[in-house]
Amino acid sequence: MAASSLANRLFLSATAWLVVILAITGVVLSSVYKNATERAFDRRLNLYLRTLIAEVATPDEPPDRQFQSLGEPLFELPLSGWYWQITRTDAEKPEVRSSRSLWDKKLPKLEEQGAELTAAGIRLAYVDGPEGQNLRMAERPVDLGADGKYLVSVAGDATEIFDETRSFDYYLGGTFTALGIVLLLTTVFQVRFGLAPLKRISESIADIRSGRAERLEGEFPVEIAPLARETNALIDANREIVERARTHVGNLAHAIKTPLSVIVNEAGVHATDPFAAKVMEQADVMRDQVAHHLERARIAARVSVVATVTEVAPAIEALRRTMEKIHRDRDILVEAKADPSAKFRGERQDLEEMVGNLVDNACKWAASRVFIEVLVETPHQSGAGPRLRIIVDDDGRGLSEAERTQVSRRGQRLDESKPGSGLGLSIVVDLAGLYGGRLSLGSAPIGGLRAELVLPGI
Repeated sequence: MAASSLANRLFLSATAWLVVILAITGVVLSSVYKNATERAFDRRLNLYLRTLIAEVATPDEPPDRQFQSLGEPLFELPLSGWYWQITRTDAEKPEVRSSRSLWDKKLPKLEEQGAELTAAGIRLAYVDGPEGQNLRMAERPVDLGADGKYLVSVAGDATEIFDETRSFDYYLGGTFTALGIVLLLTTVFQVRFGLAPLKRISESIADIRSGRAERLEGEFPVEIAPLARETNALIDANREIVERARTHVGNLAHAIKTPLSVIVNEAGVHATDPFAAKVMEQADVMRDQVAHHLERARIAARVSVVATVTEVAPAIEALRRTMEKIHRDRDILVEAKADPSAKFRGERQDLEEMVGNLVDNACKWAASRVFIEVLVETPHQSGAGPRLRIIVDDDGRGLSEAERTQVSRRGQRLDESKPGSGLGLSIVVDLAGLYGGRLSLGSAPIGGLRAELVLPGI
């Protein structure tokens, strides 16, 4: 897909939104899960904290009583990452009791680190443990009145929180990656499926231009139907304009030819008069110019018609038989070899006019033989259509290289070049140019002039 295509724009925009949405969703879910894991861990710490506070608040217990393990063996294992500590804060020298796991170390005070009390009267924060461990710590001050003031702390290894969160992030990332791939494939399918009617319209228009169809046919979605309807209306309007142009050209031809004929006839009555001779000469020039430009106008109108295709081989064979009959008195052999698959993107009348002029010119200057060959050339560039190469060879005297160069340099007025250049070649050049083709002259292998006509095929 091209970067500027509608499909690419839809796919890239959908992909961008998909990535943004999945990324934001992933961050939110990861944060929610981390907070949930942290709250579950805090509830566990709070349970141990309440158990310790209950032990401290029991007045009948001896002060040197060894606290239980709180149901967690890790409190008995040295430097395990799970610790508790009770500090009496109203004594001149603070009394500190702690779990065996804390060994001879101490837990920091969250109050000194700026941790705020929650609504439940607890401080919560992450701290560094005795062995550089990352601990989640809960701390609560307890005032027992005459029995003293205490600061009760419990800390647990925060690696559990981080490992749980990291594991969840891995699973979440894998799930979202798979989901993203599936959604992208779905987007590709939706884009292709959604734009399929546009592709069908493009193919239908190509069929119209190539002559395989005359209108856009079939059912289209509601959003595309107006485009198809307006395209068909445009094709119909184009045909109507061309028909009107043909009518106007014919009317103009008759309107001009009649006065010219009158002028020529009147001047012919006084043929010996130099003035009359001059009038007849200029009238002939005017008639030729009018015929030439009217023919060009007629050709341009006809070329504008959409969806016209001509089978080449039958037209060439018909021309071959006609030219043999016309030049029967000179015993000219006209041979033809045409590719049966050759098709001309244009009207048969125009093809016959171009090839007919070339073959007629070749027959006039040939010694005994004219050869016509039609080839179909495959395009080398992507997107380009096939081309027809129509070659007309004769065994006459031909044109020298200098004459051909002069003819080419003088452009479309080929009928005014030196003798032997052929009559009617100017209209061939004009008509071929209107179809996007070209005419070139060279040397024929059989000894005379070669005329190569290149036209659009199908």
